[in-house]
Amino acid sequence: MLYRHAAVEDAVIVVWNFNNANPDVHQPLGNPNRQVPLPAGTGTVQPGILYLGEPLTSSTQRGIQRRKRRFRLTADMNEHAVIRSDHQLPAFVPRHKGLHVVMWILLLLILAIPFLLVLHHHEEAKKTAAARPAAPGITITSATAQKGNIGVYLDAIGTVTPVYTDSITSQVDGLVVAVHYTEGQRVREGDPLVDIDSRPYRAMLLQAQGALERDQNVLAQAQMDLERYRAAWARNAIAKQTLDDQEKLVLQYEGTVKNDQGTVQFDQIQVDYCHITAPIAGRVGLRLVDPGNVVQSAGTITLALITQLEPITVIFTIPEDSLGQVEARLNAKAKLPVDAFDRTAQTKIASGSLLTLDNQIDTTTGTVKGRALFANTNDALFPNQFVNTRLLVNTLEGVTLIPSSAIQQNGQASFVYLIQNNFAHMRSVTPGVTNGGVTQVEGINPGDVVANSSFDKLQDKAAVVISGKPVTASTSGSSAP
Repeated sequence: MLYRHAAVEDAVIVVWNFNNANPDVHQPLGNPNRQVPLPAGTGTVQPGILYLGEPLTSSTQRGIQRRKRRFRLTADMNEHAVIRSDHQLPAFVPRHKGLHVVMWILLLLILAIPFLLVLHHHEEAKKTAAARPAAPGITITSATAQKGNIGVYLDAIGTVTPVYTDSITSQVDGLVVAVHYTEGQRVREGDPLVDIDSRPYRAMLLQAQGALERDQNVLAQAQMDLERYRAAWARNAIAKQTLDDQEKLVLQYEGTVKNDQGTVQFDQIQVDYCHITAPIAGRVGLRLVDPGNVVQSAGTITLALITQLEPITVIFTIPEDSLGQVEARLNAKAKLPVDAFDRTAQTKIASGSLLTLDNQIDTTTGTVKGRALFANTNDALFPNQFVNTRLLVNTLEGVTLIPSSAIQQNGQASFVYLIQNNFAHMRSVTPGVTNGGVTQVEGINPGDVVANSSFDKLQDKAAVVISGKPVTASTSGSSAP
Protein backbone atom coordinates (compact mmCIF):
# COMPACT_ATOMS: atom_id res chain seq x y z
CA MET A 1 0.00 0.00 0.00
CA LEU A 2 1.25 3.45 -0.95
CA TYR A 3 1.80 6.20 1.67
CA ARG A 4 2.88 9.78 1.27
CA HIS A 5 4.51 12.50 3.31
CA ALA A 6 5.60 16.00 2.25
CA ALA A 7 8.52 17.94 3.64
CA VAL A 8 10.49 21.04 2.69
CA GLU A 9 14.07 20.25 1.75
CA ASP A 10 16.42 22.71 0.10
CA ALA A 11 13.53 24.89 -0.99
CA VAL A 12 11.99 21.87 -2.88
CA ILE A 13 8.84 19.99 -1.95
CA VAL A 14 9.72 16.29 -1.68
CA VAL A 15 7.04 13.62 -1.59
CA TRP A 16 7.92 10.18 -0.42
CA ASN A 17 6.24 6.89 -1.51
CA PHE A 18 5.86 4.24 1.12
CA ASN A 19 4.91 0.62 0.80
CA ASN A 20 4.63 -2.17 3.25
CA ALA A 21 7.30 -4.23 1.51
CA ASN A 22 10.20 -1.96 2.29
CA PRO A 23 9.46 0.57 5.04
CA ASP A 24 13.09 1.51 5.60
CA VAL A 25 13.88 3.13 2.27
CA HIS A 26 11.49 5.52 0.65
CA GLN A 27 11.69 6.87 -2.84
CA PRO A 28 10.73 10.50 -3.53
CA LEU A 29 8.27 10.93 -6.27
CA GLY A 30 9.62 12.17 -9.56
CA ASN A 31 13.19 11.00 -8.71
CA PRO A 32 13.49 7.16 -8.57
CA ASN A 33 17.27 7.26 -8.16
CA ARG A 34 17.22 9.37 -4.95
CA GLN A 35 16.73 7.59 -1.68
CA VAL A 36 15.64 9.80 1.19
CA PRO A 37 15.03 8.48 4.66
CA LEU A 38 11.63 9.11 6.14
CA PRO A 39 11.70 12.16 8.39
CA ALA A 40 11.53 11.59 12.06
CA GLY A 41 8.14 11.76 13.64
CA THR A 42 6.36 11.28 10.36
CA GLY A 43 4.25 8.40 11.43
CA THR A 44 1.76 6.92 9.11
CA VAL A 45 -0.02 9.02 6.57
CA GLN A 46 -3.02 8.66 4.41
CA PRO A 47 -2.53 7.03 1.03
CA GLY A 48 -2.33 9.24 -2.00
CA ILE A 49 -0.08 10.88 -4.50
CA LEU A 50 1.13 14.47 -4.28
CA TYR A 51 2.68 16.34 -7.19
CA LEU A 52 6.33 17.23 -6.74
CA GLY A 53 6.72 21.01 -6.28
CA GLU A 54 8.99 23.49 -7.98
CA PRO A 55 11.80 25.56 -6.49
CA LEU A 56 10.54 28.04 -3.94
CA THR A 57 9.91 31.33 -5.67
CA SER A 58 7.79 34.00 -3.97
CA SER A 59 4.63 32.78 -5.70
CA THR A 60 5.55 29.15 -5.03
CA GLN A 61 6.14 29.93 -1.36
CA ARG A 62 2.65 31.42 -1.05
CA GLY A 63 1.28 28.29 -2.75
CA ILE A 64 3.13 26.09 -0.31
CA GLN A 65 1.62 27.98 2.59
CA ARG A 66 -1.83 27.46 1.14
CA ARG A 67 -1.12 23.78 0.56
CA LYS A 68 0.22 23.37 4.05
CA ARG A 69 -2.99 24.80 5.40
CA ARG A 70 -5.07 22.69 3.09
CA PHE A 71 -3.21 19.41 3.58
CA ARG A 72 -3.16 18.47 7.22
CA LEU A 73 -1.78 14.96 6.94
CA THR A 74 -3.05 12.57 9.53
CA ALA A 75 -2.20 8.98 10.17
CA ASP A 76 -4.32 6.12 8.99
CA MET A 77 -5.59 4.41 12.09
CA ASN A 78 -5.68 1.06 10.34
CA GLU A 79 -2.12 1.09 8.96
CA HIS A 80 1.11 1.47 10.84
CA ALA A 81 4.51 2.25 9.45
CA VAL A 82 7.56 1.35 11.38
CA ILE A 83 10.41 3.80 10.89
CA ARG A 84 13.77 3.05 12.28
CA SER A 85 15.65 5.65 14.24
CA ASP A 86 18.60 5.73 11.85
CA HIS A 87 16.25 6.69 9.02
CA GLN A 88 14.43 9.46 10.90
CA LEU A 89 15.13 13.11 10.04
CA PRO A 90 15.38 15.77 12.69
CA ALA A 91 12.12 17.35 13.79
CA PHE A 92 11.04 19.85 11.18
CA VAL A 93 10.42 23.39 12.36
CA PRO A 94 8.97 25.66 9.67
CA ARG A 95 11.17 28.71 9.15
CA HIS A 96 8.36 31.01 8.14
CA LYS A 97 6.46 30.49 11.36
CA GLY A 98 9.43 31.64 13.45
CA LEU A 99 10.02 34.59 11.13
CA HIS A 100 6.42 35.67 11.50
CA VAL A 101 6.68 35.52 15.25
CA VAL A 102 9.80 37.67 15.20
CA MET A 103 8.15 40.13 12.85
CA TRP A 104 5.09 40.38 15.03
CA ILE A 105 7.25 40.93 18.09
CA LEU A 106 9.20 43.66 16.32
CA LEU A 107 5.97 45.30 15.14
CA LEU A 108 4.56 45.24 18.64
CA LEU A 109 7.77 46.76 19.97
CA ILE A 110 7.69 49.48 17.33
CA LEU A 111 4.11 50.34 18.24
CA ALA A 112 4.70 50.06 21.96
CA ILE A 113 7.77 52.33 22.12
CA PRO A 114 5.97 55.54 20.95
CA PHE A 115 3.03 54.71 23.18
CA LEU A 116 5.32 54.28 26.16
CA LEU A 117 7.13 57.51 25.30
CA VAL A 118 3.85 59.45 25.06
CA LEU A 119 2.62 57.89 28.28
CA HIS A 120 5.89 58.79 29.99
CA HIS A 121 5.73 62.37 28.69
CA HIS A 122 2.12 62.67 29.86
CA GLU A 123 3.05 61.43 33.32
CA GLU A 124 5.98 63.85 33.48
CA ALA A 125 3.73 66.72 32.41
CA LYS A 126 1.28 65.77 35.14
CA LYS A 127 4.02 65.76 37.73
CA THR A 128 5.39 69.08 36.48
CA ALA A 129 1.94 70.67 36.51
CA ALA A 130 1.33 69.35 40.00
CA ALA A 131 4.67 70.65 41.23
CA ARG A 132 4.32 74.04 39.45
CA PRO A 133 2.47 76.76 41.40
CA ALA A 134 -0.94 77.86 40.16
CA ALA A 135 -0.85 80.19 37.16
CA PRO A 136 -1.32 83.85 38.14
CA GLY A 137 -4.54 85.66 37.26
CA ILE A 138 -5.10 88.60 34.91
CA THR A 139 -2.86 91.55 35.71
CA ILE A 140 -4.88 94.74 36.22
CA THR A 141 -4.63 98.19 37.71
CA SER A 142 -7.22 99.10 40.28
CA ALA A 143 -8.96 102.16 41.68
CA THR A 144 -10.43 102.73 45.11
CA ALA A 145 -13.86 104.33 45.46
CA GLN A 146 -13.77 107.46 47.57
CA LYS A 147 -16.31 109.57 49.41
CA GLY A 148 -16.21 113.20 48.33
CA ASN A 149 -17.88 116.16 46.66
CA ILE A 150 -18.53 116.74 42.97
CA GLY A 151 -19.98 119.71 41.12
CA VAL A 152 -23.08 119.75 38.92
CA TYR A 153 -22.17 121.67 35.75
CA LEU A 154 -24.05 122.98 32.75
CA ASP A 155 -21.91 122.98 29.61
CA ALA A 156 -22.62 125.41 26.79
CA ILE A 157 -20.97 127.36 24.01
CA GLY A 158 -20.54 131.10 24.23
CA THR A 159 -19.07 134.21 22.67
CA VAL A 160 -16.81 136.75 24.35
CA THR A 161 -18.63 140.08 24.32
CA PRO A 162 -17.11 143.36 25.61
CA VAL A 163 -19.09 145.31 28.16
CA TYR A 164 -18.67 148.44 26.01
CA THR A 165 -17.86 148.73 22.32
CA ASP A 166 -17.69 152.27 20.87
CA SER A 167 -17.69 153.10 17.18
CA ILE A 168 -16.68 156.76 17.08
CA THR A 169 -17.93 158.95 14.24
CA SER A 170 -17.72 162.70 13.58
CA GLN A 171 -20.40 165.05 14.92
CA VAL A 172 -19.29 167.99 12.78
CA ASP A 173 -18.24 168.56 9.24
CA GLY A 174 -14.63 169.37 8.71
CA LEU A 175 -11.12 168.38 7.87
CA VAL A 176 -9.17 165.86 9.94
CA VAL A 177 -6.08 167.67 11.12
CA ALA A 178 -4.59 165.11 13.54
CA VAL A 179 -4.90 161.44 14.59
CA HIS A 180 -3.53 160.99 18.10
CA TYR A 181 -3.90 157.24 18.62
CA THR A 182 -1.88 154.33 17.30
CA GLU A 183 -3.29 151.05 16.16
CA GLY A 184 -3.97 148.64 19.00
CA GLN A 185 -3.27 151.27 21.65
CA ARG A 186 -4.69 150.86 25.13
CA VAL A 187 -6.36 154.17 25.90
CA ARG A 188 -7.95 155.62 28.98
CA GLU A 189 -11.09 157.63 29.19
CA GLY A 190 -10.47 161.20 27.94
CA ASP A 191 -7.35 160.43 25.90
CA PRO A 192 -7.29 162.37 22.57
CA LEU A 193 -8.05 160.42 19.44
CA VAL A 194 -8.77 162.69 16.45
CA ASP A 195 -8.78 166.46 15.85
CA ILE A 196 -11.00 168.16 13.25
CA ASP A 197 -10.43 171.68 12.03
CA SER A 198 -12.32 173.81 14.60
CA ARG A 199 -11.68 177.32 13.26
CA PRO A 200 -15.09 177.79 11.63
CA TYR A 201 -16.80 176.66 14.81
CA ARG A 202 -14.69 178.90 17.03
CA ALA A 203 -15.66 181.88 14.83
CA MET A 204 -19.32 181.07 15.16
CA LEU A 205 -18.81 180.75 18.89
CA LEU A 206 -17.24 184.16 19.01
CA GLN A 207 -20.20 185.69 17.18
CA ALA A 208 -22.60 184.05 19.57
CA GLN A 209 -20.66 185.32 22.53
CA GLY A 210 -20.76 188.89 21.12
CA ALA A 211 -24.50 188.77 20.63
CA LEU A 212 -24.89 187.48 24.15
CA GLU A 213 -22.90 190.31 25.64
CA ARG A 214 -24.93 192.88 23.68
CA ASP A 215 -28.23 191.47 24.78
CA GLN A 216 -27.06 191.16 28.35
CA ASN A 217 -26.25 194.93 28.40
CA VAL A 218 -29.58 195.77 26.81
CA LEU A 219 -31.25 193.74 29.51
CA ALA A 220 -29.29 195.55 32.18
CA GLN A 221 -30.39 198.92 30.79
CA ALA A 222 -33.99 197.82 30.76
CA GLN A 223 -33.72 196.66 34.34
CA MET A 224 -32.35 200.08 35.40
CA ASP A 225 -35.26 201.84 33.64
CA LEU A 226 -37.67 199.56 35.40
CA GLU A 227 -36.25 200.57 38.78
CA ARG A 228 -36.73 204.30 37.90
CA TYR A 229 -40.30 203.68 36.79
CA ARG A 230 -41.10 201.96 40.00
CA ALA A 231 -39.75 204.87 42.03
CA ALA A 232 -41.69 207.35 39.91
CA TRP A 233 -44.86 205.27 40.24
CA ALA A 234 -44.38 205.37 43.97
CA ARG A 235 -44.51 209.18 43.78
CA ASN A 236 -47.38 209.10 41.25
CA ALA A 237 -45.04 210.66 38.72
CA ILE A 238 -45.86 208.30 35.85
CA ALA A 239 -48.74 206.32 34.68
CA LYS A 240 -49.23 202.71 35.65
CA GLN A 241 -49.17 201.66 31.97
CA THR A 242 -45.60 202.95 31.54
CA LEU A 243 -44.43 200.85 34.48
CA ASP A 244 -46.13 197.74 33.15
CA ASP A 245 -44.64 198.17 29.69
CA GLN A 246 -41.15 198.45 31.15
CA GLU A 247 -41.59 195.30 33.18
CA LYS A 248 -42.56 193.33 30.07
CA LEU A 249 -39.69 194.79 28.13
CA VAL A 250 -37.24 193.53 30.74
CA LEU A 251 -38.73 190.04 30.39
CA GLN A 252 -38.25 190.18 26.64
CA TYR A 253 -34.61 191.06 27.03
CA GLU A 254 -34.13 188.26 29.49
CA GLY A 255 -35.46 185.84 26.86
CA THR A 256 -33.11 187.23 24.26
CA VAL A 257 -30.17 186.76 26.59
CA LYS A 258 -31.15 183.14 27.20
CA ASN A 259 -31.35 182.52 23.47
CA ASP A 260 -27.91 183.99 23.05
CA GLN A 261 -26.61 181.84 25.83
CA GLY A 262 -27.94 178.76 24.06
CA THR A 263 -26.27 179.78 20.83
CA VAL A 264 -23.00 180.20 22.64
CA GLN A 265 -23.32 176.79 24.25
CA PHE A 266 -24.16 175.13 20.91
CA ASP A 267 -21.19 176.72 19.22
CA GLN A 268 -19.01 175.69 22.12
CA ILE A 269 -20.13 172.10 21.69
CA GLN A 270 -19.35 172.25 18.00
CA VAL A 271 -15.89 173.39 18.86
CA ASP A 272 -15.57 170.55 21.37
CA TYR A 273 -16.69 168.03 18.75
CA CYS A 274 -13.68 169.01 16.73
CA HIS A 275 -11.49 167.50 19.44
CA ILE A 276 -12.50 163.81 19.80
CA THR A 277 -11.43 161.96 22.95
CA ALA A 278 -11.86 158.37 24.18
CA PRO A 279 -15.22 157.93 25.88
CA ILE A 280 -14.18 154.70 27.62
CA ALA A 281 -11.04 152.87 28.61
CA GLY A 282 -10.15 150.09 26.27
CA ARG A 283 -8.23 149.12 23.21
CA VAL A 284 -8.32 150.99 19.93
CA GLY A 285 -8.53 148.99 16.75
CA LEU A 286 -6.88 149.65 13.42
CA ARG A 287 -6.70 153.25 12.20
CA LEU A 288 -9.65 154.09 9.96
CA VAL A 289 -8.92 157.75 9.02
CA ASP A 290 -5.85 159.76 8.25
CA PRO A 291 -5.04 163.47 8.54
CA GLY A 292 -6.45 165.37 5.58
CA ASN A 293 -9.61 163.33 5.28
CA VAL A 294 -12.85 165.30 5.23
CA VAL A 295 -15.55 163.94 7.47
CA GLN A 296 -19.20 164.83 7.74
CA SER A 297 -21.62 164.70 10.58
CA ALA A 298 -24.18 162.88 8.44
CA GLY A 299 -21.64 160.36 7.19
CA THR A 300 -21.04 156.75 8.29
CA ILE A 301 -17.26 156.94 8.46
CA THR A 302 -15.94 155.45 11.70
CA LEU A 303 -13.01 157.40 13.08
CA ALA A 304 -12.03 154.85 15.74
CA LEU A 305 -13.30 151.64 17.35
CA ILE A 306 -12.73 151.09 21.04
CA THR A 307 -13.57 147.89 22.97
CA GLN A 308 -13.40 147.50 26.69
CA LEU A 309 -11.32 144.46 27.72
CA GLU A 310 -11.27 144.76 31.50
CA PRO A 311 -13.72 143.51 32.58
CA ILE A 312 -15.24 141.53 29.77
CA THR A 313 -18.27 139.25 29.50
CA VAL A 314 -19.22 135.98 27.84
CA ILE A 315 -22.73 135.40 26.54
CA PHE A 316 -23.80 131.76 26.48
CA THR A 317 -27.01 129.75 26.35
CA ILE A 318 -28.74 127.74 29.05
CA PRO A 319 -31.35 125.06 28.20
CA GLU A 320 -34.82 125.99 29.33
CA ASP A 321 -35.06 122.67 31.20
CA SER A 322 -32.21 123.79 33.45
CA LEU A 323 -33.49 127.33 33.90
CA GLY A 324 -35.33 126.50 37.11
CA GLN A 325 -32.33 125.35 39.10
CA VAL A 326 -30.24 128.30 37.89
CA GLU A 327 -32.90 130.86 38.83
CA ALA A 328 -33.31 129.22 42.23
CA ARG A 329 -29.62 129.76 42.92
CA LEU A 330 -29.72 133.35 41.67
CA ASN A 331 -32.75 134.15 43.80
CA ALA A 332 -30.82 132.82 46.78
CA LYS A 333 -28.16 135.49 46.02
CA ALA A 334 -25.63 132.77 45.21
CA LYS A 335 -22.61 133.62 43.09
CA LEU A 336 -22.47 130.93 40.44
CA PRO A 337 -18.95 130.33 39.04
CA VAL A 338 -18.48 130.12 35.28
CA ASP A 339 -15.34 128.71 33.64
CA ALA A 340 -14.37 129.52 30.06
CA PHE A 341 -12.50 126.87 28.03
CA ASP A 342 -10.96 126.97 24.59
CA ARG A 343 -12.53 125.53 21.44
CA THR A 344 -11.40 121.99 22.30
CA ALA A 345 -12.85 122.28 25.83
CA GLN A 346 -9.51 121.04 27.18
CA THR A 347 -7.72 124.21 28.29
CA LYS A 348 -9.24 126.51 30.87
CA ILE A 349 -8.91 130.16 29.83
CA ALA A 350 -10.52 132.19 32.61
CA SER A 351 -12.92 132.03 35.54
CA GLY A 352 -15.77 134.38 36.28
CA SER A 353 -19.29 134.43 37.63
CA LEU A 354 -22.81 134.54 36.25
CA LEU A 355 -23.99 138.16 35.98
CA THR A 356 -27.56 137.84 34.82
CA LEU A 357 -30.03 136.04 32.55
CA ASP A 358 -31.97 137.37 29.61
CA ASN A 359 -35.65 138.22 30.07
CA GLN A 360 -37.03 135.76 27.50
CA ILE A 361 -36.45 132.30 26.02
CA ASP A 362 -35.50 131.93 22.39
CA THR A 363 -38.33 129.83 20.96
CA THR A 364 -36.24 128.64 18.00
CA THR A 365 -33.58 127.02 20.20
CA GLY A 366 -35.36 126.53 23.52
CA THR A 367 -32.58 128.32 25.38
CA VAL A 368 -32.13 131.51 27.34
CA LYS A 369 -29.04 133.70 27.17
CA GLY A 370 -26.84 134.27 30.18
CA ARG A 371 -24.04 136.77 30.67
CA ALA A 372 -20.99 135.94 32.77
CA LEU A 373 -18.50 138.57 33.90
CA PHE A 374 -14.72 137.97 33.81
CA ALA A 375 -11.98 140.23 35.19
CA ASN A 376 -9.72 139.41 32.21
CA THR A 377 -6.69 141.13 33.71
CA ASN A 378 -4.39 139.04 31.55
CA ASP A 379 -6.37 139.64 28.35
CA ALA A 380 -6.96 135.90 27.93
CA LEU A 381 -10.41 136.55 26.54
CA PHE A 382 -10.65 138.43 23.27
CA PRO A 383 -13.79 140.12 21.90
CA ASN A 384 -15.97 137.83 19.74
CA GLN A 385 -13.89 134.78 20.72
CA PHE A 386 -15.63 131.39 20.69
CA VAL A 387 -15.43 129.59 24.04
CA ASN A 388 -16.93 126.63 25.86
CA THR A 389 -18.48 127.54 29.19
CA ARG A 390 -19.16 125.48 32.31
CA LEU A 391 -21.63 126.87 34.79
CA LEU A 392 -21.42 125.35 38.27
CA VAL A 393 -25.01 125.09 39.46
CA ASN A 394 -24.65 122.94 42.58
CA THR A 395 -22.32 120.61 44.47
CA LEU A 396 -23.16 117.07 45.55
CA GLU A 397 -21.52 116.34 48.89
CA GLY A 398 -20.59 113.01 50.46
CA VAL A 399 -21.11 110.86 47.36
CA THR A 400 -19.16 107.84 46.09
CA LEU A 401 -16.61 108.72 43.41
CA ILE A 402 -14.64 106.46 41.05
CA PRO A 403 -12.63 107.11 37.86
CA SER A 404 -14.87 107.32 34.81
CA SER A 405 -12.60 104.82 33.00
CA ALA A 406 -13.57 102.09 35.48
CA ILE A 407 -17.22 102.14 34.38
CA GLN A 408 -18.11 99.69 31.57
CA GLN A 409 -21.23 99.63 29.41
CA ASN A 410 -23.34 96.65 28.39
CA GLY A 411 -26.03 98.14 26.22
CA GLN A 412 -27.95 100.52 28.46
CA ALA A 413 -26.58 98.99 31.66
CA SER A 414 -23.44 100.17 33.46
CA PHE A 415 -21.23 97.96 35.60
CA VAL A 416 -17.82 97.74 37.25
CA TYR A 417 -15.54 94.84 38.18
CA LEU A 418 -15.41 94.75 41.96
CA ILE A 419 -12.20 93.15 43.24
CA GLN A 420 -12.62 90.86 46.26
CA ASN A 421 -10.03 88.30 47.39
CA ASN A 422 -8.17 88.64 44.09
CA PHE A 423 -11.28 87.79 42.07
CA ALA A 424 -13.27 90.11 39.83
CA HIS A 425 -17.03 90.29 40.31
CA MET A 426 -19.40 92.17 38.04
CA ARG A 427 -21.39 94.78 39.94
CA SER A 428 -24.11 96.93 38.38
CA VAL A 429 -23.84 100.64 39.14
CA THR A 430 -25.81 103.79 38.37
CA PRO A 431 -23.53 106.61 37.16
CA GLY A 432 -24.41 110.22 37.91
CA VAL A 433 -22.50 113.47 37.58
CA THR A 434 -19.14 113.38 35.77
CA ASN A 435 -16.43 115.99 36.25
CA GLY A 436 -12.74 115.91 35.43
CA GLY A 437 -12.56 112.15 34.76
CA VAL A 438 -14.39 111.32 38.02
CA THR A 439 -17.96 110.01 38.14
CA GLN A 440 -20.42 109.82 40.98
CA VAL A 441 -21.94 106.33 41.16
CA GLU A 442 -24.47 104.38 43.16
CA GLY A 443 -24.18 100.63 43.74
CA ILE A 444 -20.79 100.41 45.47
CA ASN A 445 -19.44 101.79 48.72
CA PRO A 446 -16.47 104.04 49.49
CA GLY A 447 -13.36 101.92 49.96
CA ASP A 448 -14.36 99.28 47.40
CA VAL A 449 -11.62 98.39 44.92
CA VAL A 450 -12.60 98.22 41.26
CA ALA A 451 -10.67 97.21 38.14
CA ASN A 452 -9.38 100.03 35.97
CA SER A 453 -7.71 98.16 33.06
CA SER A 454 -7.56 94.87 31.08
CA PHE A 455 -11.30 94.92 30.45
CA ASP A 456 -10.85 92.92 27.24
CA LYS A 457 -9.69 89.94 29.34
CA LEU A 458 -11.82 90.32 32.45
CA GLN A 459 -14.95 88.38 33.09
CA ASP A 460 -17.06 87.58 36.11
CA LYS A 461 -15.25 85.59 38.83
CA ALA A 462 -11.92 85.79 37.00
CA ALA A 463 -8.72 85.62 39.06
CA VAL A 464 -6.77 88.87 38.99
CA VAL A 465 -3.43 90.23 40.12
CA ILE A 466 -3.32 93.93 41.03
CA SER A 467 -0.32 95.68 39.50
CA GLY A 468 1.19 98.72 41.17
CA LYS A 469 -0.48 101.10 43.55
CA PRO A 470 -4.26 101.43 43.27
CA VAL A 471 -5.54 104.66 41.76
CA THR A 472 -7.58 106.78 44.16
CA ALA A 473 -10.52 108.77 42.84
CA SER A 474 -10.17 112.50 43.46
CA THR A 475 -12.38 113.84 46.22
CA SER A 476 -11.70 117.51 45.59
CA GLY A 477 -14.82 118.36 43.67
CA SER A 478 -15.75 121.94 42.90
CA SER A 479 -17.85 123.68 45.50
CA ALA A 480 -20.86 125.73 44.67
CA PRO A 481 -21.36 128.90 46.71
